[in-house]
Amino acid sequence: MLGRKFRTGLMALVMSTTILSPVLSSASKAAAASSSTTVTNQSKAITQPVQKWDNTMYDRFEEYSSYTTMKDVKITMRDGIVLYADVHIPEGTGPFPVILTQTPYNKNTPVSYHKNEYLVKRGYVHVAVDVRGTGSSQGTWDSFGIAEQQDGKELVEWAASQPWSDGKVGLYGPSYMGINQFFTAAQHPKGLKALFPIVPMADEYRDIVMSGGLVNTGFIPLWMGLVAGMGLQPPSYTIQDPLGAVSVLLNHAGGLINFPVSSISSALSGGDFAYDGPAAWIRSPYYIADQVDVPAFISGGLHDLFQRGEPLLYEKLKAKGVTAKLLMGPWTHGDFGSGLPGDNVPSLDQLALRWFDQYLKGINTNIEKIPDVTQFVLGDGHYEVQPGWPHAKASAQKYYLRGNKALTKEMPATGEASKIMVQQPVNGICSQSTSQWTAGMLGVIPCTKDNRLTELTEVTYTTPPMSKDFRISGPIAANIFAKTTARELVLSVRITDVAPDGTSTELTAGWLAASHRATDSSKSRYLDGVNIQPWHAFTKEAQQTVRPNEVMELNVEIFPTNAVIKEGHSLRVAIGPSDFPHTVAPLPSLLNGLLGFATILSDQSHPSSVILPVVE
Repeated sequence: MLGRKFRTGLMALVMSTTILSPVLSSASKAAAASSSTTVTNQSKAITQPVQKWDNTMYDRFEEYSSYTTMKDVKITMRDGIVLYADVHIPEGTGPFPVILTQTPYNKNTPVSYHKNEYLVKRGYVHVAVDVRGTGSSQGTWDSFGIAEQQDGKELVEWAASQPWSDGKVGLYGPSYMGINQFFTAAQHPKGLKALFPIVPMADEYRDIVMSGGLVNTGFIPLWMGLVAGMGLQPPSYTIQDPLGAVSVLLNHAGGLINFPVSSISSALSGGDFAYDGPAAWIRSPYYIADQVDVPAFISGGLHDLFQRGEPLLYEKLKAKGVTAKLLMGPWTHGDFGSGLPGDNVPSLDQLALRWFDQYLKGINTNIEKIPDVTQFVLGDGHYEVQPGWPHAKASAQKYYLRGNKALTKEMPATGEASKIMVQQPVNGICSQSTSQWTAGMLGVIPCTKDNRLTELTEVTYTTPPMSKDFRISGPIAANIFAKTTARELVLSVRITDVAPDGTSTELTAGWLAASHRATDSSKSRYLDGVNIQPWHAFTKEAQQTVRPNEVMELNVEIFPTNAVIKEGHSLRVAIGPSDFPHTVAPLPSLLNGLLGFATILSDQSHPSSVILPVVE
């Protein structure tokens, strides 16, 4: 939930979840109830003509060489809480359309997402507002809670009504600042015309906080520390209003310290925050995305924190007939947009300009010619336009785990050997996962680029070298038959590309605690009649007992990817007992799983497999 330019600040904080009350309005309950059942359950996506990026990138010369900044503009909310904004206005004849960014990272932090000079000098006012309880703003931080969501609507309507505004507003920003765009847009504020969310989350529980029913200890504590650290900096108006500044800091101290500590401790101890429910739904854009009715350009990353959710948001908007585009790069959460322009795909700033020029300035920028879906192809190194998401030409193909550690399309025979691994909670340090779930910070560790060290404590199954390029695109499922000598079992399932020299490059992964193995077919995604994206409830009521030495079928959701296994390379499935530092099981599950031995079965009676979305 932070941009790449925040990583230095985050590292400094390290060196020196996001739940409020589970109370929903009746309208929010209805939205959550209806939306939670709409995970696509289909065989094929509709095939549409494939568009292309032309080699003429849209851009404009600067119209204004300078701009004026109004610091700490007070905006009073409905309950009397005052939010503070910085307003950057082109020095020229207005009024102008407005770009609004709602940030928890302190608007005084000098990053382009708080003051995008590229857009301002091309005729946009950029307003950056500290969300309540952060930065200079009053109130208590509740991280996407009801109060903050209602603020978004008021902020848009305030921006649309100012004398320097022409009444048209667009929302802009990455991560947290991309997520809250959906909550604001779902309320249909007057003046809102377009969204440009960069690396946004869809489902708080499944995407980030408790993937697979496991606590995200790699990112969530660091992120909450970042918000707290920036929120406890003295406001820029301290000299002018020292009493007000002290009051704000004291109020922030409670919300920015007590809230993170209580939520993380609850999740780790197996409390209420360890389960999916209303408190997570209300903070999940996926459940209200079908209420958004303005155009949205979504960009994400194949190794981003939200690689699962970004395509789901695009899919939800398209299903409602909203104009939407999806761009997936090769990025982690710390380097989104890097490498652009490339393969005729413009930079994110150029794309934002083209988007806002169309919908805020009324300039014909030929938006309809922008491809609906563009994804980087891992293993190939280039961007490719594809027919829809999921890929319309993908078919479900099942590959079986074999007793000799092979991965084949042929069913296992009777009596094929099982594999045993020790259940321990610190597997996975030397994997791509470590880089991904620390927003790229620990990607400097050399072994995160080659999984072979991690695979020493995992069970691996590998195809023969490919005789031709092998393309996969979309979500993946692993159906694993397993048993344990303990009372809990955690599986981490990785998909890797194995080069001829043995280098094992992680493409994507999925995780599941066996006690959460129950799936709901009505909310799962099917391709060619096969469950390729299993949906688990992750509630106390849905939990199932793990009995020692009893065989279980575990349907593991593996996050979507877009990759090619080149001719001569192999595809590998690596199964481990944990994914540290990314995840740690809640304490009850952790204790139940310690000192156990897991057995992965792969015989005719227990045909463990992985279902891949193969594009021929």
